[in-house]
Amino acid sequence: MNRAGSESTSAGPQGPGARRRLSLRVVLIVVVAVGVLLLIVDQITKHWAEANLPLLQPQPFLGEILQLTLLYNSGAAWGMGSGITPAVTVLQLGIVIGVVVFTVKAVRSTWYAIAMSLILGGALGNIHDRLLRPPGPFRGEVVDFLQLPNWPVFNVADMAVVGGAILVILLGLIGVPADPAVAEAEAAEKAEATKSAVAGPEEQTSSPTTSSPPSPGGPDGGEPGRGRGGSEPRL
Repeated sequence: MNRAGSESTSAGPQGPGARRRLSLRVVLIVVVAVGVLLLIVDQITKHWAEANLPLLQPQPFLGEILQLTLLYNSGAAWGMGSGITPAVTVLQLGIVIGVVVFTVKAVRSTWYAIAMSLILGGALGNIHDRLLRPPGPFRGEVVDFLQLPNWPVFNVADMAVVGGAILVILLGLIGVPADPAVAEAEAAEKAEATKSAVAGPEEQTSSPTTSSPPSPGGPDGGEPGRGRGGSEPRL
């Protein structure tokens, strides 16, 4: 076997997708670092809001476009699910588990790593409130304080989750894969399969039909100079 060929095969994918591919270690560092940073920023802003904003009294920040309104939310957006706070908490924990599993198994792209870190950090920020704030674990109320016109009051964690989800959708629409090397290998396999499917019928059509060569004897298959059945010709 050719030594150079065996070395390139054992080294794994060598295309442009493989060169753009992040290692699992780098992906986890990005996701954990950005996620933890978002969690810290979310909690700092919530503590600031509790210390400086009156409850349920809008305070202008950017005129009427963005106001600061402190409230405690036991449900989801628009107060939905306020009576089933434990179920909302379990759903958020499920999102975190799904993000971690998807990141470990499939994400090797910088943009997808950023998107997963946004979703993870935002989800952890609200889970912190659900588990550690009154009235108790899995029933805690989330601190919201940012308000836009005709929009439910939200917080930094909500912004991160929504931003990460929008980024994932955009990446899917423009065709950016979660793992460039895997996407490149799948595209190469499809191209090879298409090429083989097209080349197969062409080879069958272009191959010449072979006929058996004539026997060295006469039309009856006897030896030259003999009659039917191989007998000597009569004089």
